[in-house]
Amino acid sequence: MSNSYMDIALVVGPDSNLEAQAIRSSLEAFNVRVLTYWIGRPNDFIKILSDEDADCIILSFHGVESELVMPKLGEMVYEENEPRKNFGAKEILEYGKLNNQLVIGNGCTLGSSELANAFLNIGCKTYIGPSDYIDGNATLYFIIRFFYEILSNKRTEKEAYELAKSTDKETSLYEWYSVDT
Repeated sequence: MSNSYMDIALVVGPDSNLEAQAIRSSLEAFNVRVLTYWIGRPNDFIKILSDEDADCIILSFHGVESELVMPKLGEMVYEENEPRKNFGAKEILEYGKLNNQLVIGNGCTLGSSELANAFLNIGCKTYIGPSDYIDGNATLYFIIRFFYEILSNKRTEKEAYELAKSTDKETSLYEWYSVDT
């Protein structure tokens, strides 16, 4: 794809494939280059957390209690020293190293201040995510509206966030965290 406005890494956790396909199709319609990563094991996620250089990382994951839900593997399938649990702030701090990217944790409870601060501490410039359990349709809508405002209406990330968040009770769950604020 030529002349893309930005590069986005779409990182897809277990049971999030329909949302991810809708996000990818929508963003590509906006002329965005989308690199999709299907997380089959925790070490796949660790590699992305320490090696991705896209402008934005969208984490299309289910979230539970401020943790990204990781794939569950058979004990014999895990690699040596591979984490066997969900990823919260502790794991992000342990394994992550980002390079001034925007990160959107697009799943339930992934907008907690503890998780957001962990991402900011590993080099994320801005982190956005819902602070509570959110309707799945709202997560898809938020992403589409957010990027529509940036790409089609030339809004800043903060302006686009405010517009996408203002839609209804569900989208109002999204929180903004930034190294600048």
